[in-house]
Amino acid sequence: MSDRPARPDSPPAAVPKASTGSEPRSSATSTSAGRRTPGTRIEALERQSMLGQARLAAREYGAQARFWRRPYARTQPLTASAIAPVWITTYPASVITPDGQSVLAALGDPVLWSALSSIGIRAIHTGPTKLAGGLTGGVQSPTVDGSFDRIGFDTDPTYGTQDEFKAISRMAAAHNAVVIDDVIPSHTGKGPDFELALARHADWPGLYHMVEIDEADWELLPDLPAGEDAVNLTGPVVDALVDREYIVGHLQRVIFFEPGVKETDWSATGPVTGVDGQVRRWVYLHYFKAGQPSLNWLDPSFAAQQLVAGDAMHSLDVLGARGLRLDANGFLGIERRPGEPAWSESHPLSVTGNQLLGGLIRKAGGFSFQELNLTVDDIAAMSGGGADLSYDFITRPAYHHALVSGDVAFLRLMLRTVHEHEIDPASLIHALQNHDELTLELVHFWTLHADDVFTLGDQTWQGRTLRTFIRETMYEALSGPRAEYNLKFVTNGVSCTTASVITAALGYEDVSLLDEEQIARVRQGHLLLVMYNAFQPGVFALSGWDLVGALPLPAESVAHLMEEGDTRWINRGAYDLIDAAPDATHSREGIPRATNLYGPITTQLQDPDSFVSRLKRLLAIREAYGIAASRQILIPETVAAGLLVMVHELPNGGGAQITALNFSGEPVAEALELPGVAGGPVVDLVEESVAADFEEGGMLRIDLAPLEGRLLRIVHALPT
Repeated sequence: MSDRPARPDSPPAAVPKASTGSEPRSSATSTSAGRRTPGTRIEALERQSMLGQARLAAREYGAQARFWRRPYARTQPLTASAIAPVWITTYPASVITPDGQSVLAALGDPVLWSALSSIGIRAIHTGPTKLAGGLTGGVQSPTVDGSFDRIGFDTDPTYGTQDEFKAISRMAAAHNAVVIDDVIPSHTGKGPDFELALARHADWPGLYHMVEIDEADWELLPDLPAGEDAVNLTGPVVDALVDREYIVGHLQRVIFFEPGVKETDWSATGPVTGVDGQVRRWVYLHYFKAGQPSLNWLDPSFAAQQLVAGDAMHSLDVLGARGLRLDANGFLGIERRPGEPAWSESHPLSVTGNQLLGGLIRKAGGFSFQELNLTVDDIAAMSGGGADLSYDFITRPAYHHALVSGDVAFLRLMLRTVHEHEIDPASLIHALQNHDELTLELVHFWTLHADDVFTLGDQTWQGRTLRTFIRETMYEALSGPRAEYNLKFVTNGVSCTTASVITAALGYEDVSLLDEEQIARVRQGHLLLVMYNAFQPGVFALSGWDLVGALPLPAESVAHLMEEGDTRWINRGAYDLIDAAPDATHSREGIPRATNLYGPITTQLQDPDSFVSRLKRLLAIREAYGIAASRQILIPETVAAGLLVMVHELPNGGGAQITALNFSGEPVAEALELPGVAGGPVVDLVEESVAADFEEGGMLRIDLAPLEGRLLRIVHALPT
């Protein structure tokens, strides 16, 4: 989730022009101040609404043979990774463009795609680019969460046009790549759909998890602050509403908790006059920000399913996307539990909802992935029939911990936890930086497994104690006096870039004065993280920030965006991948240009020692040996604390591939047992040479410099 700033010079957002046909009409609606407006306003809102557009579009899909040509009940991770084994993730607000060029036009630039294709990138995840924000009384307000508060299916003109998005899909296809778009099944923004729900028009109230409060109980609700359309409820008010059986109560955790801003997941509206002339106040659920009302996935209207399905089909059939991210898809079910917080995570309704949505996307010829920062149990449960791929929140904090501490014990624990929960690593998206913070919530050890005992090295830990230890280690190493350029993000984690994680791990307290030798060490650490993520089964993803080696923005340069505590803006600096606008100091959205250590990718491709050129070589090896479709068979113990070894069975009888990584600042020399691995020549995949011979049951010697990795292959069935 993320905010983006409003552009004062942005044109007003286009209004979707679909008609809802025979949907019911009512005579009046209102604003939150209680002012009624003519019935024609209701008709306009219906035409603009996503639910109305989805219902209209659904009429075209009935009885089509197309939907019966593909299997859909089970996830298909290998099919998805074969289509898109390597991704670049972009963040529209951070893309620097030349004057007069839109963000979407820039992302479809032939020069950019020539460079991306050369590197080995086979997919682009654009990030959300559809209409987002709010709509009150016909006036649109800007997004409150980086376009993750969707209010329409049309492309946001801030980013470009629908035709420009389609052009990206066509340009990607010309380079054997695909486009990945976003669907947000858990919530919307406060657009036409929410306004119709507040007006109690037709079945729109069933779209949201919202409750009408009897006027006799309005005394429980706080007044609205000046200029606001809702007010967050305090804990005691939530308790009072629970006692009067209005709402299910406190959730298992408050995401984005910030005192005085968001203390609970419930907010109240002011008085709203409905289509029937009655004045009401509503209380509604929002797992995230107040501008993101939660959808109700179990209402007799089944309106939420209709809206989200329509959004998915629009991305696939109109925009030409092949993949879809299901954002915040683990928060579809909520249920009251007497005497304890509401059941708001690990709920079966989330599994059911994702099965429906994932199945529909597969029936239509696409694939999907989920960003599910919950327990490993949840990821396993929702991976059977929902999204085809899952973002690797399991080992992501752990590999950063290995880099910071020089000890891979926690990382090895999490890699083995993947297998213990019968999750295939080939179904995971192993990623470097994204637009969010480096999350350190460690939900697995916070909730379901808080009381379980885990062994780490020669110590045993309760889950909650292990979580505290890891979090304290990371906070101390990555923020505060040691690395003031990184910032804590509420209670979730640390706002940082991949490059600034590495600088902190290397002990660089001032990143404004890095010399060439220090930058080379950062690059070495960055390539080590590439090897970890890319040389195991599944999808490998990296960001534009990774490609240029972006550092965090100075906090004061984005202070106006962090007034409510959202420090993630420092890790979203603007970048220019192909040096298209070398003199630009900001993106079109007003984000300052980040200092980058590596430079534009077009320049890097001319230097064989650059980060991008070495990345290109690694990705070529990954593709040649089918690493994405390999099977992880062994994660052996090691003597050296910083040495991680992963062993994979290559497809088509290709032998065993070994990823050996030294996360420490000390050299490593070790002989490893590889039980069950057949013997044969040991080939260094980077050097393209025979490095040794391995006999089954014997020992394999690993020698690594600090922050160095080796990629080996034991070739079976060859003469010795």
